[in-house]
Amino acid sequence: MAKVIGIDYGKKRIGIAISDTTQIIASPLCTVHAHEIFTFLKDLFVKEEINCIVVGEPKNLDGSQTDSTKITADFVAKFTKNHPDISIKSVDERFTSKMAKQSILAAGTKKMKRRDKGVVDKVSAAIILQSFLDSK
Repeated sequence: MAKVIGIDYGKKRIGIAISDTTQIIASPLCTVHAHEIFTFLKDLFVKEEINCIVVGEPKNLDGSQTDSTKITADFVAKFTKNHPDISIKSVDERFTSKMAKQSILAAGTKKMKRRDKGVVDKVSAAIILQSFLDSK
């Protein structure tokens, strides 16, 4: 079975997570600079069999769009154009950064590592992906 990729899209950094082949468990993979995302994904698709990506959909608490909603939608449109054979899904990403910070703290991570925003981004991507996997 193919793997699924989770993406926490940001203006500067993008958190990436990947599932196992059974599509049950999501694991943080890495962070990528926004301008490198398409090159990174192209390389990943060569190394791994991926049939779907899940992108966190930014929303305000009331469900309205945020400043990041448009840049995420632009990414999804460009991705769909470049990779029409790979399914793309979206998942509400409200509270994922807060949940990621709590998970990192609960794991006993040292203070310097907790300050690394890249760690929060890739854990957020894993939470987004796990939410999708759990809903299947």
